[in-house]
Amino acid sequence: MKNIVNSTLKTYKVSLLLIISLCGAFTSCEDNFLDEKPLASLSSEIVLTSKTGFESYITALHMSAREELGKFDSFGWYINQQMGTDIACSGENAAANFRNYDTYLNPATLCVQRYWDWAYSDMLLKANTIIVYANKPELSKIWANEAEKNAIIAEACFFRAYTHNFLANLYGGVPVVDTIYSGPKTDFVRNTRAEVYESARKDLEFASKWLPATVAKANEGRVVKAAADHLLSEVYISLKQYDKAVASASLVIDSGLYKLMTTRFGAEKDLPGDVYSDLFKDGNQNRSSGNLESIFNWQFEDQTPGGQGGNSGNYLLRAWAPFYINVKDPDGKPGMVIVDSLGRGVGWVRPTNYFLYNLWGNNWSNDIRNSVHNIRRDHYYTNPASAYFRKMVAKSHYANLDTFQMLYPTLRKVEGKVGKSGNNTTGRTFKDVMVFRLAETYLLRAEAYMYKNDLVKAAADINKVRERAQAKPVVPAQVDLDYILDERARELITEEPRHRTLVRTGKLVERVRKYNMRADTRATIQDKHAFWPIPQTAIDANFSKKLEQNPGY
Repeated sequence: MKNIVNSTLKTYKVSLLLIISLCGAFTSCEDNFLDEKPLASLSSEIVLTSKTGFESYITALHMSAREELGKFDSFGWYINQQMGTDIACSGENAAANFRNYDTYLNPATLCVQRYWDWAYSDMLLKANTIIVYANKPELSKIWANEAEKNAIIAEACFFRAYTHNFLANLYGGVPVVDTIYSGPKTDFVRNTRAEVYESARKDLEFASKWLPATVAKANEGRVVKAAADHLLSEVYISLKQYDKAVASASLVIDSGLYKLMTTRFGAEKDLPGDVYSDLFKDGNQNRSSGNLESIFNWQFEDQTPGGQGGNSGNYLLRAWAPFYINVKDPDGKPGMVIVDSLGRGVGWVRPTNYFLYNLWGNNWSNDIRNSVHNIRRDHYYTNPASAYFRKMVAKSHYANLDTFQMLYPTLRKVEGKVGKSGNNTTGRTFKDVMVFRLAETYLLRAEAYMYKNDLVKAAADINKVRERAQAKPVVPAQVDLDYILDERARELITEEPRHRTLVRTGKLVERVRKYNMRADTRATIQDKHAFWPIPQTAIDANFSKKLEQNPGY
């Protein structure tokens, strides 16, 4: 996929420059040039007339999907899917995100608008354009057969379903948009939440039928059948179709193509670590690395046109790691400098104490997800000029240390190499990001079994994940939705969009009140915050018909 993204972008850049040059040339010698629509060669009517054109649109759609993470490395973007939850809060004092739910989450909040616009103006527009044009009868001759055409449509259907599911899991009922419009439309109405899920279901069932089971190494990152089946399991749960959710997850689990990694693998398998930490080492996210757990990834590449994702690359390390370079030693002198192994975090997102301490049991268990290879609980002074250089930052030193932002246990799965430039001051890496992996598929199936009241099978699926983690097995009587959410946190923190998971399961308000470590966050979250508000900009633009706001906003 990286090769496809890069080569396609280069082709587009060259084509655009060529078109601009030709426009200039024609203008100088053709009086009627303006009547010939000089930008027509960039329109869908021209591009979407060949398989190459459709592949280019698919590439653009993948890039837009990756922008869920990488479009803006600011307080207004992806970190809002983590902060203000049961397992994470805002760490930096300048970050107002969900510090006060009532003042932060409103119809004008930046992230509320950005995600809505990303979904409707970018993702759904591109996906619908591909689907509408691929189905045009006059284009039937460009396809070798029906399967080839349907594979392209299926990939677009996957992303359309992903986006509608995304919207339903944040805003509730929203307008379902499944076509393109030739002019402005100002009379959208909200579908019910169930109708939005139903739209996603139909798209995913089609995608499951026509997507390939695997792709070649050069195409890693492209959507495969298991990605559709994995997401379909979640959508079925939202529709309360639990038998179908089990069946869809089982298609992935029993396919023979995927397995939970239980032995060391990848580039650093001979270095200190464990199999869980191997999942998150640079270069280990795709199947070609030996990772048979990975289902769908966002692809990043440093110093490559189109490879970085917006202007930010993968900024999860910057967001989640503490702002350790501000730490003073006991003498009051700078105790830390930036080092490669730690990157440059700023503590935007701080794991809650509930996650860092309570979820691992009183005896800290043998769970490798809590090992030194996965959570860095001991820190050392890194400034050679400090008298405490290489000495541990002891608890006795904490009196003059802001441990909320400056130092706290670090989730090492976000660590990574700084890239080809060697610049570690940006806090960014260019490591690929696993969006879906098999461990979550097991936990989705466990959730479906739990709703069916088949706690024995639910426990068995959870224990597949806990067995790999070398954690104590759960017994069926312990399994409920809260236990599954706890296990999702242990396994998937920084990976899953936790806020959407809690909205989907109806647990956001309850668990924030119980577990978020900021008193103002706990005190200000209200029942209305179970969903995000509809952006005021969307309501104002839809002036021909009233677009209903969510209750309480």
